Amino acid sequence: MPTYTITELAREFDITPRAIRFYEDQGLLAPSREGAGGRNRVYTPRDRTRLKLTLRGKRIGLSLSEIKSLVDMYESPKDTAAQMNRFLGVLAQHRETLEQQREDIEMSLQEITTHEEECRRLLAALAEKQSEAT
Repeated sequence: MPTYTITELAREFDITPRAIRFYEDQGLLAPSREGAGGRNRVYTPRDRTRLKLTLRGKRIGLSLSEIKSLVDMYESPKDTAAQMNRFLGVLAQHRETLEQQREDIEMSLQEITTHEEECRRLLAALAEKQSEAT
């Protein structure tokens, strides 16, 4: 079975070793230790897959606790339907949050556009007054 070093995984996934250690601290990865005093981390294909799933979850905006819950579900192949339903629930909730954020952003952008138009109108009127005065 192949193994990976922290440097190899960091390079493969374009993240820092510090990020990988952080995911370890959060319980997402559990490498074995080798060498003098257990200084060298040794990652298995399972760790690599968990890191890959963690990074995918982060890309779609899931929290680390959501990611951990979902990744941990895949450790036990007892009931994949329950796992998929749980995942669908998390995705639906996250989609709802993102759609609300998008709506909020659209409203903010519209307000900015309205304020910009008003400022331009006022500046044009001011410039017209000043040119009439001279």
